[in-house]
Amino acid sequence: MSEATPSAAPEAWTIARVLAWASEDFRGRGMESARLDAELLLSEALGLDRIRLIMESRRPLSPGELAGFRELIKRRRAGEPIAYILGRREFFGLSFRVDRRVLIPRPDTEALVEVALERTQARYMFGTALDLCTGSGCVAISFAKRRPTWRVTATDLSEPALALACENALRLGAVFGMRFLSGDLFAPLAADERFDLVTANPPYVPEADVAALDPGIRDFEPKLALSAGADGLALIRRILQEGVSHLGPGGVLALEVQYDQADRVVELFAEAGLVDVEKRRDLGGHERVVSGRRPEV
Repeated sequence: MSEATPSAAPEAWTIARVLAWASEDFRGRGMESARLDAELLLSEALGLDRIRLIMESRRPLSPGELAGFRELIKRRRAGEPIAYILGRREFFGLSFRVDRRVLIPRPDTEALVEVALERTQARYMFGTALDLCTGSGCVAISFAKRRPTWRVTATDLSEPALALACENALRLGAVFGMRFLSGDLFAPLAADERFDLVTANPPYVPEADVAALDPGIRDFEPKLALSAGADGLALIRRILQEGVSHLGPGGVLALEVQYDQADRVVELFAEAGLVDVEKRRDLGGHERVVSGRRPEV
């Protein structure tokens, strides 16, 4: 905290007062969700949910509680994302453990899961799915929880990320019917393996744009999960070149893309021989997911 810390002030630092102080501090540093950040960090420091913060707003904090909150404030001031500080992030109604080994799951990526579920509805009872660049496992696990009779495979080049994905699957009760393979895209698979669904949220930021990313992303999230060549499409091209042969007849490929890449990726899908190519908008109205189907014959 700053030199005018709560512990140095003569007036008692109640929950309400420390929240107001932290919110103003964050706001002064240009943080968009200053009040929410302050509430989440104080909830973590005190072991209370946000409703209890309101109910106990007049309760003074002990020196130990203030010290714990101070450490979280320091981390947030340094730009560390809230999800890493808390060690968790909500996605598709599930709570995933996250740390600097993996990209933080984002609400926009929920569109990828929605497309995967919708485009495989005809095979609801049984199927096989592959999630590439799985990271925290949020896409693979969210899909598996809603299709418990499917067999779901998740791959990632990063072994530390894959370890966290396995942990999330175990915690969330999705480990049955899932397997996690370490390697570059399709490399860990047998050459003749075929899937009814392949999903991926691959790196898609052009290299020249990385420096302009929000510092919380650029300085904390794994660079391996962000950048992919001069135009950001290097991994997407590889997935299309290598992946069509891993789709069974009628199999669906669905990819998350950057907000301005959808039209070009649609062209790449067509060049790869996929049909029924569609675009799906995210919560912000951007064309975020491109999906297509391998012809039946």
